[in-house]
Amino acid sequence: MKELIKTFYTALNDHDPATMCNCYHKDIVFKDPIFGELKGDDVKKMWYWLCENGKDLTAKFSDLNIDDQKGSVYWEARYTFGTRKRLVLNRVHTTFEFKDGKIIKHVDDYSLHRWASQAMGWKGKVVGGTTYFRKKIQHRSGRLLKKITLP
Repeated sequence: MKELIKTFYTALNDHDPATMCNCYHKDIVFKDPIFGELKGDDVKKMWYWLCENGKDLTAKFSDLNIDDQKGSVYWEARYTFGTRKRLVLNRVHTTFEFKDGKIIKHVDDYSLHRWASQAMGWKGKVVGGTTYFRKKIQHRSGRLLKKITLP
């Protein structure tokens, strides 16, 4: 399973969503603060969108703790966000569950408030830690994924 996780994050750094999605079980469940809970093709759409739109995204991973059933990894994403090209360094702790040699559950945990502060400046510092902001960004993210067609 360790090689599977290495393949996943190497593919993210290489902007290769097809390889990333191949690491997932067909019944994948993903959860993070921005997208909320996603299942199946919506998870794949998210990675295709992020790889396509995050041209300057780099991902570094470390601290792999993996066995046959579950695992965790620490990783950092660096990229610029929005029209103002604000630099974001997102520090993420991820947990996984595996089934049939693939990732079936993927949970990214990070501070939405910290992310919003970096990505949106003072407005993100003010509202980024609120329930209202979390619900609004998850709603917008869900609408965005509905517009995406997988290759």
